[in-house]
Amino acid sequence: MAIRAFARSKLPFFSPSILRALAKLSKVTPSSSESTNPFRRIDWGGSVCEVQSRSFHDGRPRGPLWRGKKLIGKEAIFVILGLKRFKGDEEKLEEFMKSHVSRLLKLDLIAVLSELERQQEVFLALKIFKVMQKEDWYKPDVYLYKDLIVTLARNQKTEEAMQVWESMRNENLFPDSQTYTEVIRGFLRYGSPADAMNIYEDMKKSPDPPEETPFRVLLKGLLPFPLLRNRVKQDFEEMFPEQHVYDPPEEIFGLQ
Repeated sequence: MAIRAFARSKLPFFSPSILRALAKLSKVTPSSSESTNPFRRIDWGGSVCEVQSRSFHDGRPRGPLWRGKKLIGKEAIFVILGLKRFKGDEEKLEEFMKSHVSRLLKLDLIAVLSELERQQEVFLALKIFKVMQKEDWYKPDVYLYKDLIVTLARNQKTEEAMQVWESMRNENLFPDSQTYTEVIRGFLRYGSPADAMNIYEDMKKSPDPPEETPFRVLLKGLLPFPLLRNRVKQDFEEMFPEQHVYDPPEEIFGLQ
């Protein structure tokens, strides 16, 4: 039918030889050796060319969009919905955690914690984290601590964030430079420079060599606090003598 439609359209560039070649191509059944080749050879009146052939498309999305990773299982989703439903009732919440949270597998429990952090459900995330610490498979992980601390800092739960930080240090965990940077940035962004300085003092005790990034974040975030900034600037110049620190004009912050 497509060939008839092309013939009736009276297009100047469809010659009879082209139409005959298309008719022959539609009647040819590809062999098993040719089925894997996406190109077909066609004789156009003495000249040979290759045409790409396509298989039937059933309308479903292809690639990773169709075969996406299963990040959260049904059990984990059920637990998340239940926790959010009962978070206003402490008694029902404890019953739900004993009956459902305690039976989750390791990966499901980690997925629940990550999703609660993403949804900024810090109260529930803290509870799940404490459940994880009691599991037999639990091993101290600095990245679990980092995500929870940053989430608490973003929600201005500075006291809880420092408690989790102390718990991490009691397990002899020293974060990497990225973790220090994210936690310091979180405290500075949400108005807790004193806690940011506490993290900074802890960072100086780390056995790992210091990096510039957390210093730069502190120097920028402490601009409204010149006394604290000068302490950090002095340490930075001692550790990185070849680097320079930009000092903005004092009148920007009303300093005389």
